[in-house]
Amino acid sequence: MNLAAIPQIKHTDGDNFFLLAGPCAIEGEDMALRIAESVVSITDKLKVPYVFKGSFKKANRSRIDSFTGIGDEKALKILRKVSETFQVPTVTDIHEVDDAKKAAEYVDVLQIPAFLVRQTDLVVAAAETQKVVNLKKGQFMSPESMQHAVRKVKDSGNEKAWITDRGTMFGYQDMVVDFRGIPTMKQFAPVVLDVTHSLQQPNQSSGVTGGRPALIGTMARAGIAAGVDGLFMETHFDPKNAKSDGANMLDLSLLEKLLSGLVALRETVVRIG
Repeated sequence: MNLAAIPQIKHTDGDNFFLLAGPCAIEGEDMALRIAESVVSITDKLKVPYVFKGSFKKANRSRIDSFTGIGDEKALKILRKVSETFQVPTVTDIHEVDDAKKAAEYVDVLQIPAFLVRQTDLVVAAAETQKVVNLKKGQFMSPESMQHAVRKVKDSGNEKAWITDRGTMFGYQDMVVDFRGIPTMKQFAPVVLDVTHSLQQPNQSSGVTGGRPALIGTMARAGIAAGVDGLFMETHFDPKNAKSDGANMLDLSLLEKLLSGLVALRETVVRIG
């Protein structure tokens, strides 16, 4: 797994998984720095390569009154401050072609949301920035079909693509991860498992997405056992009061214990091949 495309990423010399983690959305500078400081301390201790995650805006909302952000430039500047303060790379999702160039000035990884991963213009715009492009597998797509999204990135002159599995829709209100897809997609690009979004319960009658955070540990361990290259999880020091996706986020106080167990499991998986 080559992480050299992100110069400031640390702890790249071992067989550990890498981690994309942070709040769902940037709610303000203090909260972003507080979360980043905690995660950096833990990942440094465990030698887990780390990328801070935070959305500079939320375009896919169930209701018009849902939180969408604090302002694009303000949030992007906070992401840059996190990177400069803790010397870690950052990732944010983009939703429109114009977002690619704008966000690329501030972050290291551009993430294509699952609902938009077949939007050719958006994928190409992200690829042309020469940033790492993290392609979330559409909830409606097979693992095999993700090779075409990766090919769009590479045909645009960018070899730096990741695939993130966030589950497949099962009925109207559940996501299910088919772990057979992990080795399939690893043929095309490094594969990340989005632990927290795969536990979402969308389309609730209230218009607020639900989730099953009690299963985060189970899902993460299954991903490591299946051989994922990285894990994605959203975390917050107060999930119940987070402005976006609080129902399926990991409480920050639980992160160190979870990651410690996952590092040990990864060592076993690598040892037994």
